[in-house]
Amino acid sequence: MRYPESKRSPITEEIHGHQVSDPYRWLEDPSASREWLAAQDELWHAQAGGLSSRERFRARLTELGAIGTVTPPVWSGERCFVLRRAPGEEHPVLYCDDEVLLDPMRIDPGGLTTLDDWQPDPTGELIAYQLSRGGDEKASLYVMDVRTGKIVDGPIGGCRYSPVAWPAADAFYYVRFQQGIFLHRLGTPPETDVTVFTAGQGLSYGLAISADRRWLTISAAQGASAPNDLWLADLSTGGCPPEMRVIQRGVAARTAAAVGRDGRLYVLTDRDAPRRRLCVADPASPQEWAELIPEDPEAVLGAFTIVDGPDGERPRLLAVRIRHAVGEIGVHDPLTGAALGQVELPGSGTVGGLTGRPDGGPEAWFTYTDAVTPAGVWRYDARDGTATLWAAPPGDVPVLDVESRQVTYSSADGTQVRMIVVAVPSRNGPRPTILTGYGGFGIPLLPGYAADSLAWVEAGGVLAVAQLRGGGEEGESWHRDGMRECKQNVFDDFAAAAERLVADRWTTPDRLGIWGESNGGLLVGAALTQRPELFGAAVCAAPLLDMARYERSGLGPSWRGEYGSAADPEEFAWLLSYSPYHRVQPGVDYPATLFTVSGEDSRVDPMHARKMCAALQQATAGERPILLRNEPDTGHGARAVSRSIALAADALAFLAARTGLSDPA
Repeated sequence: MRYPESKRSPITEEIHGHQVSDPYRWLEDPSASREWLAAQDELWHAQAGGLSSRERFRARLTELGAIGTVTPPVWSGERCFVLRRAPGEEHPVLYCDDEVLLDPMRIDPGGLTTLDDWQPDPTGELIAYQLSRGGDEKASLYVMDVRTGKIVDGPIGGCRYSPVAWPAADAFYYVRFQQGIFLHRLGTPPETDVTVFTAGQGLSYGLAISADRRWLTISAAQGASAPNDLWLADLSTGGCPPEMRVIQRGVAARTAAAVGRDGRLYVLTDRDAPRRRLCVADPASPQEWAELIPEDPEAVLGAFTIVDGPDGERPRLLAVRIRHAVGEIGVHDPLTGAALGQVELPGSGTVGGLTGRPDGGPEAWFTYTDAVTPAGVWRYDARDGTATLWAAPPGDVPVLDVESRQVTYSSADGTQVRMIVVAVPSRNGPRPTILTGYGGFGIPLLPGYAADSLAWVEAGGVLAVAQLRGGGEEGESWHRDGMRECKQNVFDDFAAAAERLVADRWTTPDRLGIWGESNGGLLVGAALTQRPELFGAAVCAAPLLDMARYERSGLGPSWRGEYGSAADPEEFAWLLSYSPYHRVQPGVDYPATLFTVSGEDSRVDPMHARKMCAALQQATAGERPILLRNEPDTGHGARAVSRSIALAADALAFLAARTGLSDPA
């Protein structure tokens, strides 16, 4: 294979006593790398044209994805809001009482505009919503009159996935990106908005408001997975900004809080409880917690809600848990915390999106999904204690003959790690396999319906999902054992998963592909540079790869709490020890690798993949290809369905060709 020329610059710096080479730094500049990128694009398209299964995967992904999506309802006043995507639609559409309220394709027929977030006011008469374009996620916030569909306020810029809290029908609190909490009054210029609260620049802020609009909770943290400080404000006093009462401050814990309809402050925390516990407090003394539901030593506590009990009985508290990657919903007495039972679920899968009516009622809604079941919305009714299907995805659900099993294996240090393996049951012997994982930011990787996974398994492949340290499958201790100075544990867990798949004869190294995105792309980059002999192919999507300079672009500064900072000598040593870009060595037969990037990615700079691609193309001693797929007008997050299908089809076809999977026809 002849690769485009990638000039090497003689850049070597001494950083905290380490000699650090960076020969492809010029590829950090989008302008300087434009010709190089065009040549890589030409090479990719020439190779992609020879992937025999590409169009067949695209067709099957279209069929499997045509089921559409539906979300649990959000109630405001007498109105019910849901997101739903019908078969053939590019983006989810926001409905109010079964009428179309916001359709991104009507706003932008080109499909480049996404609806990033939305929140109705307390009456359901107005809705604040956020739009971004081209994948940049730099959302602008608007306010619409629900009855007329007319925009009555906005745009307000800098509202990247901002939570919105309405204290009244003519004003709302919102987050201006990494600056603080602001109060906006309808009809006034955004530049006059009052700063309600700030704890400093560059922080991640959150906010929520109680159903009676009296209590506002505010959180601030150094990053998405970092411990946070938490405050409570009584809006009934009329002060602006309101006086803040500390719930938690200066504590190494992640905590969320909200005042319930019963007037108590509910506090969900991993403080002194890595798998989380639920506490209560009087809002007048928000730091004096009393434990309501203690930590379960085998399950991670998550979302909760309170519903009215049957026939005037006590209300019921529903609490979602993850027990070794399997979701469950417990029923509790909200006064004592005593367990009253479990909600019967349709299978061993994933539960999410727990909602209820803000003004009360005996019902709650949640989603359920597993490897072969698309996410549908279920309704729990406390009057009879049952859960029934409330809304299925709008398309036809395929019937698929696949099996899912959980495997436990030992990592390098003896830690027991779990992995879910999905395959067609009737086939034996080593098969082409995709191993994937994430292992970061306390985010659990849970079973769920995914068209790309099923298309691969249907065609005779095996899918393995490793629940690595660094994620949230087993609580905060599990997360901390895979972050900062412990990050190598994540890569060791992943390599041990691959070794177990080979030992159990699911696959062989030359038939084993790996796939990861974002932090999972870092995982793939580390795996292929640390253990190149263990894998036949890799798809490295939107990855972090130059850990010496990751803080200089995108959202890198907000991830210091997860990875560490190059400014600190000790932490720089952690980063450099596994930084994939710096571990590339000449003369190694690296796995066939496809880097996929989005040109408008504002979270992870595409420069990571550009530099790593050039380094691997220069260094590899084998004949397996190193390729880069660049998509210029998309970003890190939501995109049109057809764009997602095209990307997945290309990745699957690449992995199929390099691991020997037969044509999916």
